[in-house]
Amino acid sequence: MSSDFNLSCVLFDLDGTLVDTAPDLMACLNQSLKSHGFDEVSCQQIKPFISYGAAVMISQSTESASEQAQAEILETMLSLYQDNIAVHSRFFSGIEETLQTIESLGLKWGIITNKKERFTLPLVNAFKLDDRVACVISGDTTAHGKPHPEPMLAACQQANVKPEECVYIGDALHDIDAGKNTNMKTLAAVYGYLKPDDNPIIWGADALIDSPAQLTDWITSICH
Repeated sequence: MSSDFNLSCVLFDLDGTLVDTAPDLMACLNQSLKSHGFDEVSCQQIKPFISYGAAVMISQSTESASEQAQAEILETMLSLYQDNIAVHSRFFSGIEETLQTIESLGLKWGIITNKKERFTLPLVNAFKLDDRVACVISGDTTAHGKPHPEPMLAACQQANVKPEECVYIGDALHDIDAGKNTNMKTLAAVYGYLKPDDNPIIWGADALIDSPAQLTDWITSICH
């Protein structure tokens, strides 16, 4: 890590990095599949695709279904999810301590996700983060989602920080690419929803993070 790196803001991906949303997403997916006459799927099978959105989760669950059928399942799933946004979702173990450490060090933190605003904002509210976050950028806040630089730059503008003073942590290649595309430091959350063929070692992140506790240590070491 460059000795002239001055950290002022920690930016998080949401699903699979900050919050373990898989239980609610999987419950809504399986309820939707069942209501449309399809077999339920295992969390182990589909969780790796959560970072790529509900439509990809459905296509992985119903490969033989028509586009029309998948679109109908998607509509049902999103409606269910909007009404059950934080029933079983939880912070990843150690994340609350990470956020407390960030705040105790006088740093800002925020969220940049490809999740649509209609789901992001209620989730942020459910976890009582509204007054703590310096920025929240959803998948439809800007014209382009990650890995495009636009949401990253929008977050910096909202938080009033420079990209080169930020670190972005996420559990998918597009997260790391997004951070690198805007000259941020990047951390790969390998505790998140990785696909079987993912190889975070070659993503080019500044570090691989095995747990939120390790993230806390990384942040603390940078600030001392």
